[in-house]
Amino acid sequence: MHQPARWGLGAAGVGIAVIVGLELTSLDEVNPIRRTISEHGLGPGGWIFGVAVGLLAAGSAAIGVSLVRKRLAGAVGTVALMAWSVGLFMTASFQKHDWSVGPSMSGSIHRIGSFVAFLSLPLAAVVIARPWRHPERRRSAVVAFGLGVCSILWVVGIGTAMLIGSGHGLPWYRVMPLGLVERGLAVTEVAALLALGVWAAAGRLAAAEPARVVSQAVERR
Repeated sequence: MHQPARWGLGAAGVGIAVIVGLELTSLDEVNPIRRTISEHGLGPGGWIFGVAVGLLAAGSAAIGVSLVRKRLAGAVGTVALMAWSVGLFMTASFQKHDWSVGPSMSGSIHRIGSFVAFLSLPLAAVVIARPWRHPERRRSAVVAFGLGVCSILWVVGIGTAMLIGSGHGLPWYRVMPLGLVERGLAVTEVAALLALGVWAAAGRLAAAEPARVVSQAVERR
């Protein structure tokens, strides 16, 4: 197993487990239908959520490094995956804000980071794992591509709801069960990330890497 991918899957797995734990232990406080996941970042225990998202971001970056080193990701896919990581770091570092009390710099950065993350991961999954670019059809790559397409459909649905809301003079977050939709999108995108990680861990070495190993062996003789 490729080392960066193994580290990335481990860090992402721990972060995901912590967030799921927060979800299960706060069902009586945070309505998963209407409240967003970032609600866990509020309050005295919010640092736990921040650390969990930070681990997910770090794990994503490590998976990206593994994909690049194995030449499974091109420039566009790599930039998109790193943008996902940066967006997650932004949401982890800056708290969600209650916009009913007025604007906030921290809240604005948090919102921008969320948008960057949620929009970047589907692009990364589809571009990196597109089957016509990789003749070696590993199941994990196909799964990552399929989940990337599903993530795009989630994003299109959210965009459609926003257009419907603006057309009827309604806040976009009132047109749909925001918490439920966000969680559906998050689960799909995280699953796509993990599939990319599994592919990076199991994928064969790039053609140039074995050649370099053989060259080094010959030089030692």
